[in-house]
Amino acid sequence: MLAVSAVSFSSLDPLSGLQVDERPEPEPQPGWSTITMRASTLNHHDLWSLKGVGLREEQLPRILGCDGAGVDDDGNEVIIHSVLTSPGWKGPDPLDPRRTMLSEGLDGTFATKVLVPTQNLVPKPAEMNWSTAAVCSMTMLTAYRMLFTQAGLRPGDLVLIQGAGGGVNSASIQLASAAGIRVWVTSRDEDRRMRALDLGAEQVFTSGARLPEKVDAVIDNVGSATWSHSINVLRAGGTLVTCGATTGDPAKAELTKIFFRELRIQGSTAGTIDELRDLVSFVQTAGIQPVVDAELPLAQARRGFARMEAGDLFGKIVFNH
Repeated sequence: MLAVSAVSFSSLDPLSGLQVDERPEPEPQPGWSTITMRASTLNHHDLWSLKGVGLREEQLPRILGCDGAGVDDDGNEVIIHSVLTSPGWKGPDPLDPRRTMLSEGLDGTFATKVLVPTQNLVPKPAEMNWSTAAVCSMTMLTAYRMLFTQAGLRPGDLVLIQGAGGGVNSASIQLASAAGIRVWVTSRDEDRRMRALDLGAEQVFTSGARLPEKVDAVIDNVGSATWSHSINVLRAGGTLVTCGATTGDPAKAELTKIFFRELRIQGSTAGTIDELRDLVSFVQTAGIQPVVDAELPLAQARRGFARMEAGDLFGKIVFNH
């Protein structure tokens, strides 16, 4: 079967370790389902994997891809929940200290077929297209958990989203707006600010701008470049939710402001399978169509990786299988 794999690591030239070639099909096992993939999407996680983050040399080659949708052994259309918990774990999936995910502990979704625990499958609505289903699997799920579980936002609340181009940020704009939450967005790029307005943002600002009022929550996956601004714009008792740090760890933690104004710093990773079910229902009911930057056949995955590495994306790159 065709697969996209990491075969070596390089922090300076991650694409040098990317290989698109034929790999053996997974062997069936009890309690697991073989999914014939229809669509998957590219995440920054996949690029980090090529840099050696989350993987070890002895795990190579490893098929990449941590989200997607396809058809199971019985012909059912399904969406994959990529967080794999340890045996007997009963709490929220991301809190399992021994959890893993597809493309880390096991081969991922950038392949013709993938083996997934049957309990990790969520029915895909017949009316939902494959691209939307794949984006729900990880990207929109991450945004959903950040907004509604971790930040606890409700209709009428005000959220600032730091950055307008990435998949999680564009998904956050769409989900929050559809839920009746006021959305403000920052970006260095004027075109991206205008596109954020088209997605449902109430107002847009240049990065680091002074805001007209304090916000209830900030969605921040940028890290060092936006951290102080995110702290400064929060109202007393507000929440900063982070799911990444693309510009690295902040040099200044802003601890004095955090404790004096009783701010809440909340990490967030992916989401639970119950949140995925709720998300799929919400996306269908609200008629949300995720932002897709490009759709490519899986055989052209290298083009997608190169585009992500260059930082040219607005929305998601979808691989059609």
